[in-house]
Amino acid sequence: MSVSVVLFTADLRLHDHPPLRAALEGRRQVVPLFVRDRAVAAAGFAVPNRLAFLADCLRDLDAGLRERGGHLVVRSGDAVEEVCRVAAEADADEVHTAADASAFAHRREGRLRRALEAEGRRLYVHDSVTTAVGPGQVTPGSSDHFAVFTPYFRQWSEQRLRDVLAAPRAVRVPPGVGSEDLPVRAGLTEVSPGLAEGGEEAARRRLTAWFRSGLAAYEDRHDDLAGDATSRLSPHLHFGTLSPVELVHRARRAGGPGAEAFVRQVAWRDFHRQVLAARPTAAHADYRTKHDRWRSERTAGDDIEAWREGRTGYPVVDAAMRQLRHEGWMHNRARLLTASFLAKTLYVDWRIGARHFLELLVDGDLANNQLNWQWVAGTGTDTRPNRVLNPLTQARRHDPDGAYVRRWVPELAGVPGAAVHEPWKLPESDRARLGAYPERIVDLADGLARFKRARDRG
Repeated sequence: MSVSVVLFTADLRLHDHPPLRAALEGRRQVVPLFVRDRAVAAAGFAVPNRLAFLADCLRDLDAGLRERGGHLVVRSGDAVEEVCRVAAEADADEVHTAADASAFAHRREGRLRRALEAEGRRLYVHDSVTTAVGPGQVTPGSSDHFAVFTPYFRQWSEQRLRDVLAAPRAVRVPPGVGSEDLPVRAGLTEVSPGLAEGGEEAARRRLTAWFRSGLAAYEDRHDDLAGDATSRLSPHLHFGTLSPVELVHRARRAGGPGAEAFVRQVAWRDFHRQVLAARPTAAHADYRTKHDRWRSERTAGDDIEAWREGRTGYPVVDAAMRQLRHEGWMHNRARLLTASFLAKTLYVDWRIGARHFLELLVDGDLANNQLNWQWVAGTGTDTRPNRVLNPLTQARRHDPDGAYVRRWVPELAGVPGAAVHEPWKLPESDRARLGAYPERIVDLADGLARFKRARDRG
C-alpha cells in the first residue's frame, strides 16, 4: 500500500485539513508528522506561552488521530532532515504540507522540495489552509500585493472560497515509524497563569459558544474592553486548530453586521500575510520608512521597562500590559492603544514593543504582530501614519466606567467610575490610599510634541 506523510505546522487540526485529505486519497496510509524545528527555537520564537499551548494542541491532535485508528509522530531537529528521515522509514512517496507566508517558511519549503526530489519523492504544498485567501491569490494590476486594505478587502470578498472538508473517519498509520513522547504543559516554566487551553476540541467549543452568544453583537461590542466581547479565537487561528475558511463560511451563513465585522477581521489577517509574503523584510524593517530616530533601550530604558511592567501611570495602558502578562493574550483595542503609547507617545522603536509582544502572546504571529505594530507606528500600511491614539480618549470611549482598569490594576480598585482613568486628579487624601501606583512617566502633551518634532510636523 502506498504511503504519504503529512507535515503539520500551523494547522493542528483534523477538520477542514486539505493536506490530510489529499494524503488519504486512494486509501493511502499516512504518517501524521510534527517536527519541533530547532530553527524555530534558535530564532527565539519558542517561548513558554506558545510552547504550552502547542503542547495542548499536539496532545489533542494525537487524541483525535487515535480515535480514528492512527497517532501523531513527533520528532525534533532540523525539519527537512526529519521529514526526509520519516519518509524513508515509511517508504512514503509523497509529503503534503500547508503553505505559509514567512521567508523562513519559504526557505524551508525550497530545501524540503529539493531534498525529497533527490530521493525520488514529491512535495505537495496546499494553499488556503492557514488563510482563507492565500498570499498572491488577489493582486492589484500594478503590483505583486496590496498595500492598502480597502481595495484588498473588496477583491478578497469576491473570491470563491473552497468547500469545507470534513474530518477523516479513519487514519491508518504504517508500522515501524518511531515517535518522541508528546510534550506536556506541566513541564514548562514562566507560563502565564491565565493562559487559555489549546487544542482543536477546545477551539471548537469556543467557536460554537461564541457564534451562539457573541457573533451577533460583535460589530457593536468588539472594542468594549471590559465586556471582553471579542471571539478570543486568535490563538486557535495562529496554531491552526480552527480553519479560517470554515470561520468565514460559518459567519457568512449567520449573516448580519456582527458576522460581517468578524469576516473583515479574518481578511485583515490575510492582508498582512500577503504583505509579508511579498515583502519579507517587513518583519524587521520599516515597510514605509519615516526616517525615525527612535529612542532605544539605551536612551529610554526606564520608560520601556515601565511600559512592559504596566507601571506607566496611565491606568488603561497598565491594565492592558498586565492582562498580557497574566493571560498571554490582550484585547485587540488594548493592543492598539498600548502600541501607540510606546511608539508615538514615548517615541520608542516599534521593534522593541513587537519583540515584547512576541515573547508573551500565545497568538504571537509574525505577520500580524510585526505589521500591526508597523501600522500603529506609522511605518506600515496605515494611510494616516501620524495618527496618535490618546490613552485617555481611548479609555473614556472603550472603558467608560473603568471596569477594565479595576480588573487588572488592583491598586485602583477602590476608585469609582471614570475617575479611575486619571488618578493624578484625585484629592490628595484619596491619592495617598493608592499605595504604590506610580505617577505618570510622561505628560501626554509633551509626548505628542516630541513625536511631532520627530516627524517634522511641529
